[in-house]
Amino acid sequence: MNYRDPESLSLVIGRVLRYGVVVSAATILFGTLLLVASNGAAETNGYLTYLPNQIPHSMFDVSPQALFSGLASFSAFAWIELGVIFLIATPVSRVLISVFLFAAEKDRLYVFVVAVVLVLLLFSMLVTPFISLFQS
Repeated sequence: MNYRDPESLSLVIGRVLRYGVVVSAATILFGTLLLVASNGAAETNGYLTYLPNQIPHSMFDVSPQALFSGLASFSAFAWIELGVIFLIATPVSRVLISVFLFAAEKDRLYVFVVAVVLVLLLFSMLVTPFISLFQS
């Protein structure tokens, strides 16, 4: 693959996005099938009903430990959560791969710009949720 060819770069980035969405959709579908299989179609409808006065994720532990133990025990919500994580990680991985592809092209300006975008993305996802913890 010629990393200096813009069409090759577009091909790599397109594949990352396509495969990320497919893996995410398959994981969410697997979790949804687990949910229906474990609760039945009638009871599952209650999980899918939008209740504006209730925070849907408040009854689920979303820590990494709970995610891993939920995946190991085939918890439907853990698998759906993993699919959403894949979906969020897909464009972030596209930006990360773009840094390496522009570096292979030796295009320093785009490496810098895309690296700044990557840092801002990671900061907004990993740091900003904890800012309210430090306010009094």
